[in-house]
Amino acid sequence: MERLAFSKLIGKWALLGVLVCAGGRVFAQEEMFSETFYSSIERQYGQLARKRIEGWEEMLLQFRLDPNMSDGRTSVLANDFFNQLPWLTDIEHWGVEDYWATPVEMLGSNGGDCEDFSIGKYFTLTQSGMDTAKIRITYVKALDYDQAHMVLAFYPTPGAEPLILDNINKTILPASQRKDLLPIYSFNGDGLWLAKSSKNSLSGKGLPKWIEVNKKMFKEQQLN
Repeated sequence: MERLAFSKLIGKWALLGVLVCAGGRVFAQEEMFSETFYSSIERQYGQLARKRIEGWEEMLLQFRLDPNMSDGRTSVLANDFFNQLPWLTDIEHWGVEDYWATPVEMLGSNGGDCEDFSIGKYFTLTQSGMDTAKIRITYVKALDYDQAHMVLAFYPTPGAEPLILDNINKTILPASQRKDLLPIYSFNGDGLWLAKSSKNSLSGKGLPKWIEVNKKMFKEQQLN
């Protein structure tokens, strides 16, 4: 895939209470989410929402306590964690055609669609200390359903065949074994790539939802 010039996004989101040093290692405070934050979550989404986000916090702390955990292991944990949530269309869940939720919104509201699953896994892995160059949210066509879909591609090493984290097929498989998916383009916090074209036909302006979800995450930080 060819790397395209990409407008600088708002910046990398720093998870509530988490500090990332220049080397990429994640250090967390004893409390990643404050009681003020959790009280706000309970008011907006209810008590069960707090439990779901507490489960997410426990997983992120697990990453902190085991700095030697492999990227492969963290990808499995992130994939399995978010795949527990129910799949819901944006219309039935949010009342709009296309809504990209933050991980907090998805966990708080208990569900989401393919974009939300991919976003939740992406930010969980960045907060595990994984290099963003190893992960890309990937827009594909799900051939079995004849519809647009989104997955997270994990590249264990530069130039390696990506492993696909998906909410439809929940088993992590190499891309070559996902004949049901046709890649279109992929992106992360650093850039955007076309799957099969050298034309610079996509740019940061083509992903307003990605910019919007980053803005929402910055606002969520203020709750902590």
